[in-house]
Amino acid sequence: MSFGGFFSSGYTRRPEGKIGYLLTIYGAGFILWSTYAAVFSRLDALVLVTLFLSFMLVLVFSTIAASSEPPPDGGSLVPRYDWVFVVASIACGLYFAVNSDAIATRITLLDPLSRVDIGFATILIVLCLEVCRRTVGLLLTGIVICFMAYNLYGHVLPTPFSHGYISYEHFLDIMIFTTDGLFGTPLRVAATYVLLFVLFGTFLANAGGGEFFNNLAASFAGARVGGPAKIAVVSSGLYGTISGSPTSDVVTTGSITIPMMKKIGYPATVAGAVEVAASTGGSILPPVMGSAAFIMAEYTGIPYLDIVVASTIPALLYYFSVYSQVHYTSVRLGLKGLDKSAVPPLIETIKNGGLFLVPLAAIVWALFEGYSPTFVALFGAVAVIGISFIRKETRLSAKRILDSLAETARRLAPVVGACTAAGFVIGGITMTGLAAKLSALVFLMTGNLVWLTLIVAAIMTIILGMGMPTVSSYILAAVLIGPLLIKLGIPEMAAHLFLLYYAVLSAITPPVAVAAFAAASIANDNPMKISFKGVQFAVGAFLLPFFFVLDPALLGEGPIIEVIWATVRAVLAFALISVASAGCFIKTLSVYQRIFAFTVIVPLLAPNLGYQTLGCIAGIGILFWFWFSGRTNVDAV
Repeated sequence: MSFGGFFSSGYTRRPEGKIGYLLTIYGAGFILWSTYAAVFSRLDALVLVTLFLSFMLVLVFSTIAASSEPPPDGGSLVPRYDWVFVVASIACGLYFAVNSDAIATRITLLDPLSRVDIGFATILIVLCLEVCRRTVGLLLTGIVICFMAYNLYGHVLPTPFSHGYISYEHFLDIMIFTTDGLFGTPLRVAATYVLLFVLFGTFLANAGGGEFFNNLAASFAGARVGGPAKIAVVSSGLYGTISGSPTSDVVTTGSITIPMMKKIGYPATVAGAVEVAASTGGSILPPVMGSAAFIMAEYTGIPYLDIVVASTIPALLYYFSVYSQVHYTSVRLGLKGLDKSAVPPLIETIKNGGLFLVPLAAIVWALFEGYSPTFVALFGAVAVIGISFIRKETRLSAKRILDSLAETARRLAPVVGACTAAGFVIGGITMTGLAAKLSALVFLMTGNLVWLTLIVAAIMTIILGMGMPTVSSYILAAVLIGPLLIKLGIPEMAAHLFLLYYAVLSAITPPVAVAAFAAASIANDNPMKISFKGVQFAVGAFLLPFFFVLDPALLGEGPIIEVIWATVRAVLAFALISVASAGCFIKTLSVYQRIFAFTVIVPLLAPNLGYQTLGCIAGIGILFWFWFSGRTNVDAV
């Protein structure tokens, strides 16, 4: 198997004829039922998640092939063995639904499981592992299997990693017949919050919202220096906050922006890297922030609105850093913007698509009114359908709504695959106490030093997230590393946002940079080169989590004057980072000038007010020095 095979998912087939039509109807009906169940139904949580998973398994086995290679029939047929998987999925769903009352009232580890219980639980585990392999690749599936092996055979390992004996029946009891394993928080969030926000994003895209955001970005930045790259930064951020997936964002917006950047003279590596850095930030940009933010809210108990508010300043700082680097890189390369005739006028853009801002406004309003994320997403989706009827070109007809519902079901497949894997991992860690063992080991390495522990936590999160969806990366980090940061006295919000940032950044970090691989196929360039360049553009995001852990005022905590002071220092720090990373301000900078710019960042982060003030004075002074030394080239700007 090739290296890429560990991270590739199954080929998405589109059955034709009656089967294709029935699957479309099934997918649409599944989403409608799931929406009703998530918003209005009073079903027991275990029953809801069990039925959701069973319905989803049917869809995955009928639409995602076992191999990443296109089948000889082009994906128009469902092979017989997949129909066997479909029947098994339906049987499991019916069994657990029919016996839901008995499952809900039984006493865990006291009431024995019957042979039938053990049989269906085993079949369900096999089905979920295969779904995980097809949707998110062999790497994550292998990690899950390793955790399962540790659960069952970890008692033979030497201390400190050994644990008490866990029988197979004990393993199934916790993993399948409680909400501590497969049917835990990740899958429950996928069946509620995530489903509805994916539905909202699908409706918005199919009504023409993606085109509007791209045109809006072009209207603001298209004619400026490096216009197409700046369009990529703005449009990818706007689209990414809805999609929540760096890789899918790269594929969707990058197919337009990367060729546009190359056309005006951007090297392929730089064009791909800009798109990768811009798309990655969408998962940390309010108001939606992608699936992982909902998992964070459910796992920590922190209200989703509080997470959105706390994430706002750091997210804007990240995009300020990327946008600034794009500008200075364009100046250094001597690249101009698009011809004004190719830039859509702002007034016309707002006139034609400004209504697409209404659903976003509805989401923000609902958040501040205190509605749950489930209702927030529902309001957004209903708002999209409503405003789509105002213009003929955007109207979501009955057929387009049906197709959007079916497409939503297909888009959920990788999220569900990742969440089933996460449920197995969480259940395994709960049974064995692995998180506590890992915390003890890390403390032994770092000696309880906060900054050193943060570095270790960042590295571990990136390693855990290599080749995996953001949801899986964050959940692994939250369960294994989150308790470690909390023990250090780091506030829960800052600790989990720290892990969320590095879970997102694992998508662009070499050597397994899945977003860079996606960009490489569009830019026709080496994915490793794009990955390393993308890390350079996203350098601010690698430093930002340390900023807000050391100074929680960046998360909006504390008196307003402290928040403003912390934000001013952070803006100056990221301006210096951007200048030093791009190697240009008004003109190209020398090596020692770039070193000076990086050096000043240290006092800006110091806890002492005197050092902070000194850092601000020095930082402003350096920027003026760069400006005066390059003022003869001011026409470049």
